[in-house]
Amino acid sequence: MSTQAPSPNNALIIEELLIGAVDLHCHSGPSVMPRRFDHIDALEQAAAVGMKAVLFKDHYYSVTPVTEMLNKRYAHLGVTMMSGVPLNNATGGFNRYAVDHGIRLGAQLVWMPTFSSANHIDHHNHGRTTHFPSTKDAMLAPTPLTPFGPNGELIDELKFILDLIAEADIVLSGGHLHIQEIWAVFEEAKKRGVKRFLVNHPTFVIDATLEDISNLAAFGAYIEHSLCMFTENSPFKMFEPEELKRLITAGTVDRTILGSDLGQQGNPTPVEGFRSVIALCLEIGYSTSDIKKMISTNAMALMGL
Repeated sequence: MSTQAPSPNNALIIEELLIGAVDLHCHSGPSVMPRRFDHIDALEQAAAVGMKAVLFKDHYYSVTPVTEMLNKRYAHLGVTMMSGVPLNNATGGFNRYAVDHGIRLGAQLVWMPTFSSANHIDHHNHGRTTHFPSTKDAMLAPTPLTPFGPNGELIDELKFILDLIAEADIVLSGGHLHIQEIWAVFEEAKKRGVKRFLVNHPTFVIDATLEDISNLAAFGAYIEHSLCMFTENSPFKMFEPEELKRLITAGTVDRTILGSDLGQQGNPTPVEGFRSVIALCLEIGYSTSDIKKMISTNAMALMGL
């Protein structure tokens, strides 16, 4: 991607596309992870450029109680705030009570285990994937979580959780499970009536191939790619523009979502990340209507906005 400033015409297009954008992957604080800003900062920055919605993701707690309060107190800013329930050790892992409680509070998504998943821990411990952030202070070592029991079958507690997700008609994210685990969970979830599926950064930790991405899109899942992995001034940048094009082609424009995955210290803000990747998408040949789908309307369809 060019490091030059966008032309005046493209700069105007970028600002116009930001109006109505949706970020389903904002890492603001408070958090045990080092964050650049808090949830209110993220909200105000999104409102300043006319974004429509922001979903807050923390690996250790559900931000839903905060979003419920902010939606009431800051309704005048016109940005819908959302969150979900991460099924990591801090929330009890595969914990039906955490999911039930989150749904009653207004959670709109459940993440399968992320930092506590056996797959994530294996990648981290064996250096199979770089760019893993760390908590501000040392914490208890995680207990690895997998959706499979000793018999190789999906555990009953997960099946109960899938029923709760189906009944509430909220989004199921594959979290940081391995792609083979995601396929097993998604197929069981669809049998149980889950209708909304999301896969985050499929080629980071998840180990999905382009064929997997195509098949996931055909299955009905939305595929989210993290802006931080394509943004020039992010320390998490690991892919070139051509890779983004391959990923979008595999999953199709109609099933691709671009989420920031930003908010960490030392990284651009989510709004800056959106500007950067909108410019990249224009540069590699995507139309404004295609970009609008990937940064706004696809996420709106998934979340029922």
